[in-house]
Amino acid sequence: MAVTFLEKRKRLRFLMPVLAGIVLITAVIIWRGFFVKEEPFPTEEPSRLTHEVEINFQVLESTKLENLQVFEKTPPLEEEAGRENPFLPSQKK
Repeated sequence: MAVTFLEKRKRLRFLMPVLAGIVLITAVIIWRGFFVKEEPFPTEEPSRLTHEVEINFQVLESTKLENLQVFEKTPPLEEEAGRENPFLPSQKK
């Protein structure tokens, strides 16, 4: 089936706004990338971050902390686990 002249014209009516949108988006990206200068980061620390830190050492002497139990270390695995190279396919016999 041959493409008629009217079908080509309908396709162009659809593609022209799409092409114009792509050109517009590209122009905005280029404009923001090259011509808009960003403000440099401030080199001074904000004054709100320079407050003094107070540590309450009485918490370390509380009875709740003394009642905590220490976990023992987990013993190492005694049997062989896994394969030498896990990325190779398994060989079933």
